[in-house]
Amino acid sequence: MKLHEYQAKEFFKDFGIPVPAGEVAKSPAEAYKIASEVGKGVVVKAQVHVGGRGKAGGVKLAANPEEAKAKASDILGMDIKGLTVEKVLIAEAVDIAEEYYVGMLIDRRTQKPVIMVSPAGGVDIEQVAKETPEQIFKEVIDPRFGLHSFQALSLAMKLNSDVKKARVIAKIMRALYSIFLHIDASLVEINPLIMTTDEKIWAIDAKINVDDSGLDNHPKVAALRDTDSELPQEIRAREADLSYVKLDGNVGCVVNGAGLAMATMDLIKYYGGEPANFLDIGGSSSPEKVLAALEIIFADPNVKVLLFNIFGGITRCDDVANGIVRALEKLDEKPPLVIRLTGTNEEEGVKILEAQGIKATNSMDEAVQAAVELAKKA
Repeated sequence: MKLHEYQAKEFFKDFGIPVPAGEVAKSPAEAYKIASEVGKGVVVKAQVHVGGRGKAGGVKLAANPEEAKAKASDILGMDIKGLTVEKVLIAEAVDIAEEYYVGMLIDRRTQKPVIMVSPAGGVDIEQVAKETPEQIFKEVIDPRFGLHSFQALSLAMKLNSDVKKARVIAKIMRALYSIFLHIDASLVEINPLIMTTDEKIWAIDAKINVDDSGLDNHPKVAALRDTDSELPQEIRAREADLSYVKLDGNVGCVVNGAGLAMATMDLIKYYGGEPANFLDIGGSSSPEKVLAALEIIFADPNVKVLLFNIFGGITRCDDVANGIVRALEKLDEKPPLVIRLTGTNEEEGVKILEAQGIKATNSMDEAVQAAVELAKKA
């Protein structure tokens, strides 16, 4: 689950991380009022659960309340990557001297939290990793002991060589780790953490993602979910108990099992295609879940072909086949299908599909290659 910037900053304040004054507004009039209370120049920031707000025009500076009202009017209602901006954060603008990146997430290789920092803040960390990887510094955190003071200070010195300022940054890093543990976060990020021209340290942006598996332990955090800022497909997937992540490609994927889903996306890339999503229908998949999966993927206009890759263990191939048939009966327009079925009740599943004039293969490579070729021709 993603938190909005203004929500993440509330956690920052609770844990002693300095953030500029500001509040969220849902109307230009509210933006005017908040800017008047701040009493100086502000930045108006769209609150949506996607990156690239600034490039899309969703972040604007305003010198006074009148400008804040006008900028908020421009941003509210804006479409950013398929999401409508319903609220804006009105925050005190600061004069930036230096920008840093500080982030924390789970390192799947070591199965431990890792903290990453970079003196190249203010841009996507992925871009930094690709173009100047030598500017990224990491420390793996042993959860038995937490983030040591010497680890935090060592990383902070990579950002600012002044010991006093580095100690302030190190304190912020330790606070981030406390937040990370406290709410079962999967990501906590400040980009940028800045030093102002008067040499103060501020977190002027905030990003927190919470592990869905831990939400039952944090009902107050779960209550912060904003479904208005989530893609309809993601909401539908959660309601249907499906694991779904939208991507930017055109080959839709329905797969059973997270490992097979990852391998399927890798194979699509290997054969020159681009996956449109990650979607795991899980182990014991009923026809209803398969139907929901198809409806979710067909709602994505980028999808040119849909690839089923089912390896039947607990999942029954005949259940999947019945779900496909039911979905096709309900849908008027649909992209071509490529289906790989193998495993439990494979023969029954193939017969169900053949009765509807639908072919299936038991070769994963063959299915993926066919799907990629169809997508290229579409």
